[in-house]
Amino acid sequence: MNATELKKGMVILHGGALHQVHEYMHVKPGKGGAFLQTKLRNLKTGSMIQCRFRSQENIDVPYLEKKNFQYLYDDGQLFCFMDLETYEQRFLDEATVGDAKNYLIPELEIQLTLHEGNVVGLEMPTTINLTVQITDPGHKGDTVSNVTKPATMETGLVIKVPLFIEQGELLKVDTRTGEFLGRAN
Repeated sequence: MNATELKKGMVILHGGALHQVHEYMHVKPGKGGAFLQTKLRNLKTGSMIQCRFRSQENIDVPYLEKKNFQYLYDDGQLFCFMDLETYEQRFLDEATVGDAKNYLIPELEIQLTLHEGNVVGLEMPTTINLTVQITDPGHKGDTVSNVTKPATMETGLVIKVPLFIEQGELLKVDTRTGEFLGRAN
């Protein structure tokens, strides 16, 4: 694949290790050839590196397999997922799961990205329904727009919600930004 085809989120093979494109910028200096300035995250170590590719340079793209899994539980250190085809269980550590841990509820179906049988990423649904565990009570007449309060969800995630939201309500949350989207139907 040509370097000009790089996109954010793409996984490439660089220096013998898998890296995910975190940022990229196409640069055309006044003198010399165009190049891509990128910020890559090593999928094994999590470290970020700056890397520059010439426009005509070829990039190695590994074969990645996406499989459907169901989240079962966590034991405090490891997160257990079940393959929906073979019913095989996989245990992932917190470093691999990352921020997705804030949205994992039992029986949630997600996609795991695998490279040579090893998990290199999780793909969450864009929205998820979570129950409010703790929040300050709302008061009659609290209808002023754009005023929010913190609410702790069932997974421990703290989000900002409107004043009228109460404990025990089921809310729709964006997994990309962690923002309140509305009440769940």
